[in-house]
Amino acid sequence: MNEKILIIDDEKNIRMTLEKSLNNEGYAVESAINGENGLEKLQENEYPVVLLDMNLPGINGIEVLRKISSLDINTRVIMITGYGNVETAVEAMKLGAVDYLRKPFKPEDIGDLVREVFQRYEIEKDEFEAESFAEYLNMAKAEVNNHNFESAVDLLKKATSVDPEKPEPFNLLGIIYEMRNNQ
Repeated sequence: MNEKILIIDDEKNIRMTLEKSLNNEGYAVESAINGENGLEKLQENEYPVVLLDMNLPGINGIEVLRKISSLDINTRVIMITGYGNVETAVEAMKLGAVDYLRKPFKPEDIGDLVREVFQRYEIEKDEFEAESFAEYLNMAKAEVNNHNFESAVDLLKKATSVDPEKPEPFNLLGIIYEMRNNQ
């Protein structure tokens, strides 16, 4: 898989922070200042991962995500927002976002998240047997992305049995039930 990343964010400081952090991780990074520019770049080039701001001028992030989902491209979208809530996270996941990141964030957090998204892609391609909490969680996220909810729930149960103190499996279970309209 090509490790190119497209950042779609209207805030220059955010774009610069993300670009620097991801370039330091070895990714090839390009950016767009709004949704229209981002969609143009997506039609011209292949980007396995897109970091998409929710609150954009012109076409907002949800609408850009909707258009990306309608394109016949293989890309994974991570939504970024400073104004997020459970409803917008669920809506973004229903439209195909693979993860959700709230501002403010640390540069190392974004590197870890992007690495996880690339690992989930590899998990989707290959047979993989989980051994750790993080692996179970990543496999569950990959299953959610593919709308394999039963499998995701089973993997989250295994993650919880490995480490019942961490909240991530419970948060993801809530999103799964919301996506199934089963609160």
